[in-house]
Amino acid sequence: MVVEVIRDQAGVPLRARRMWLRIFLVGLALWLVTVVVTFLTGNANLVPTLVLLGSFLVPVTFVAWAFERRDTGELTAGLVFSTFLAGGVLGVLGASVLEAFLLHPSPWLFFGVGLIEEAVKLAALMVLTRHLRTRSPHDGMVLGAAVGFGFAAFESAGYAFTALFTVDGLSIVQLVQTELIRGLLAPVGHGLWTAILGGVLFATSRHGRIAITGKLLLAYLGVSVLHGLWDSMDSFAVYLTMLLTDGERLVPSWQGWLVEPSTEQVNLFSSMQWAGLAIISITGVAWLVVLWRRSARFERVAPPIPVPPSWHGAGR
Repeated sequence: MVVEVIRDQAGVPLRARRMWLRIFLVGLALWLVTVVVTFLTGNANLVPTLVLLGSFLVPVTFVAWAFERRDTGELTAGLVFSTFLAGGVLGVLGASVLEAFLLHPSPWLFFGVGLIEEAVKLAALMVLTRHLRTRSPHDGMVLGAAVGFGFAAFESAGYAFTALFTVDGLSIVQLVQTELIRGLLAPVGHGLWTAILGGVLFATSRHGRIAITGKLLLAYLGVSVLHGLWDSMDSFAVYLTMLLTDGERLVPSWQGWLVEPSTEQVNLFSSMQWAGLAIISITGVAWLVVLWRRSARFERVAPPIPVPPSWHGAGR
């Protein structure tokens, strides 16, 4: 019996189109089992497994999903995987060094974080993709997402590990809560922002060569603002809550030096916080969708220009 493998328009077997879903379901099952076994046994040796599974599950799933939507055969699984790992590590290390030396406490701190982290991710993307012979905006979004999700995975692992340590000792509950929250928010964070930058970077490449253009700089500033607003949403929610409920209603707690919010203020703060994050997320997703559709129309008219062999060999 001859079994025919049905392929889609991109030449990818249809059975492979849902690989991302299998990765997510298997990974989620393994993470849940690890959580249960860790709680039942109290085995601290399982903590690294719990941290890595929980931190990498959603980023790896979304990178696999994005990889299925690539444009050229030049984007292999090995290239995307190496971009995910190398871009993530380079981004985290670069951001840590720059933030330690350049940032100081101020009302604009989180916007400084956004500018630095988006810059190092963009720089990592440029370095890791400089040898590509063909650059399409769609592939730029895929590789940008790989760098961004790699950054998010390593960053989440750090936050999860830090959440493990509390004043009362090790807290697996805090670790699991941190991974759940960051896993739910991961699709609309670093991966989304760097995917936008990757699409603009490849779309504005001149004659197939990477170039820093005005459009790229505007996109960089735009995603940095979204990043800064995202990180500072807690502060905005506090200010709005105090403004709408009158700050003098805050009641000092029994310690004397803390402030104990009312139930109304707690609920309003949560609503403001999540509403702000939702607006930022919708803005970012809409931007990426528009960029993707415009790129598709452009590429039907003018296919991507391959990089001449001399440029490719020169590593430009």
